[in-house]
Amino acid sequence: MQSLQTLSFFTTLLPLPSKPLLKPSIPHLKSNFPTKSATTTPPLRFLVRAYSSDEFPVGDDDAFLASFGPKEKESEEEARRRNWVERGWAPWEEILTPEADFARKSLNEGEEVPLQSPEAIEAFKMLTPKYRREKIKEMGLTEDEYYAKQFEIKGEIPDPIETLWSGPLVLGLVPPRDWPPRGWEVDKEELEFIRGAHKLHSSVRLDYEKVEESVQEAKDTGDMCFDRYKVFLKQYNEWVEANRDRLEEESYKLDQDYYPGRRKRGKDYNEEMYELPFYYPGQICAGKVTAVHLYQGAFVDIGGVHDGWVPIKRNDWYWLRHHIKVGMHVMVEILAKRDPYRFRFPLELRFVQPNIDHLIFNTFDFPPIFHRDEDTNPDELRRDCGRPPIPRKDPGIKWEEEPLLSDHPYVDKLWQIHNAEQMIMDDMVANPDKYKGKKLSELTDEEEFDDDDSVEYGKAYYKKSLLNKMIVKIRLKELDLEAAFAEREHHRKLSKEAEERGEKYKITMFKRNEEMDEYDLIHWRRSFEEREALLRDISCRQTLGLPLEEPGRYVDPNFFGKDQYDPDSPLYRYDYWGEPKNSEKSRQERMTDAHNKSIVGKGTVWYEMSYEEAIKQQMEREKLGIKPKVYDDEDSDKDDDDDDSDDDDFDYSILGSPSAELVASQPHVNGTESSRLSDEGIFED
Repeated sequence: MQSLQTLSFFTTLLPLPSKPLLKPSIPHLKSNFPTKSATTTPPLRFLVRAYSSDEFPVGDDDAFLASFGPKEKESEEEARRRNWVERGWAPWEEILTPEADFARKSLNEGEEVPLQSPEAIEAFKMLTPKYRREKIKEMGLTEDEYYAKQFEIKGEIPDPIETLWSGPLVLGLVPPRDWPPRGWEVDKEELEFIRGAHKLHSSVRLDYEKVEESVQEAKDTGDMCFDRYKVFLKQYNEWVEANRDRLEEESYKLDQDYYPGRRKRGKDYNEEMYELPFYYPGQICAGKVTAVHLYQGAFVDIGGVHDGWVPIKRNDWYWLRHHIKVGMHVMVEILAKRDPYRFRFPLELRFVQPNIDHLIFNTFDFPPIFHRDEDTNPDELRRDCGRPPIPRKDPGIKWEEEPLLSDHPYVDKLWQIHNAEQMIMDDMVANPDKYKGKKLSELTDEEEFDDDDSVEYGKAYYKKSLLNKMIVKIRLKELDLEAAFAEREHHRKLSKEAEERGEKYKITMFKRNEEMDEYDLIHWRRSFEEREALLRDISCRQTLGLPLEEPGRYVDPNFFGKDQYDPDSPLYRYDYWGEPKNSEKSRQERMTDAHNKSIVGKGTVWYEMSYEEAIKQQMEREKLGIKPKVYDDEDSDKDDDDDDSDDDDFDYSILGSPSAELVASQPHVNGTESSRLSDEGIFED
């Protein structure tokens, strides 16, 4: 059972009065030059000559503008809209130039083909102005009349679509299932009475052959739910009266300007218009097409503050341009009702009469949305809009096996405060006169600073080495100097007592250190509770057979192909130029490689040991006096030297493993080793 809303008010774009599109060149000439019938003007003193368009004599600017200037003050957008509305004219029906017409008829999907069809041959001949003028003369037309005739050619106009019905369309007045809106409280008894209509309609099954009898019987017995619908209308009107001003203010605040599909306001708003809570998905309404857009679709006025949006785009208009026109009355079904300040078009419709579903091929993947400044989390945004996740590589991290966290972010701040307090205590011991007669709680900052200027960077010498230095400024208001002073006095008292006993006193922990440990323990407990909740969630999902991850969030690496851009990889960093020369990893690899190649000799054995261990073993062998084995290069077959004399010129040493000296002498370019090659003679002719 669905509701048919009969509307008494529509806001439409009324068509402007029609105006001819011909080029009125002859009347323009008549207005400039007198004719024989004009008796009040003096006779011509010069002979009328024929001028081309670029050498027409302009003597009087006013007369020139009066004859050749624009006749009506109409913007290009208004003219385009009027042309489209009045003449059923779409952008792909523009009059083509001879070159475009030839390209349309002679090219096959962008590739040149031989001119075989008579249409293509004729279009090729029409490229020459001489042939074009001859054809116009044969037709007995002037050039203006010829171009005016081009506008009359509109191609084949299909017959109007007749919507076929398998049975009568049964409608009923049903209150929305999502009533009341969020945050609006209504009488619970009335709400229960309203929702009883849903149970009644769900239990009714109509026999299409006996529809009229069933409707008449329902009228007689009073089962049409009119009373329940009237209670809903009463609550709806109360909600509208209470929220009308708020909705108007939100519209002006969040919508910069009005366009079809957005909330009507100002002079376009009428109190009889229905708000969004009045509608629900599945409702069938009567409406009127108010606007069409090439890339968005058609907009239908169904009597609400928002025009409904029928998604149609691109080339689908080619099939629909004769069936959907501005101003026509239609029947539509509401497919979805969405958040008006997240989605551009809150009401999505489909045409029921005329039914054009079979002519729509290009569908929108997702309804268009608004991107606002506060949308910082893309995952939260796509979940809010009902869109699937962006596929990404699986990092392979099992969060249930990750170590627990115990480093509270506030601990770093506490450590800075603790150091500042102890530095002031040390300064009090070194300079007691500076703090004489002053209360620690009344000390003030010597200079004011912002949070942005609280950290200063510089350099300082430490043991003859120039190191980076960071100075952190902390306000005295953040310090508890009295507690720090009392703690220091307490430790001083305990140290004196220990000296009297002949013991050595050692401060194990300050109160600030205990506070840091407490914060870390809080962080550890929170991490432990999150781990337990995660394990419970995983076990419940495995028990119920649900996926552990959001479907579609992580995909196989083969999905991205071989050379997929990875922003986390240093290879795709804009300033990446190889591994740094002195990086510890690459340097260690080079040293190990040179070491292995130096001690192996002629074999191909690789030692599975670190460089440090190999050096230690080498030093131990030197202490014991063990010398490395020297391989002799004596050939056993001396008789074959004469036969192989041709191969003496070849240096076989290049096939062996390079020695340590060769490896050490190789230059390092971007962390890799390359042989020393000279570029002499490369660029010479």
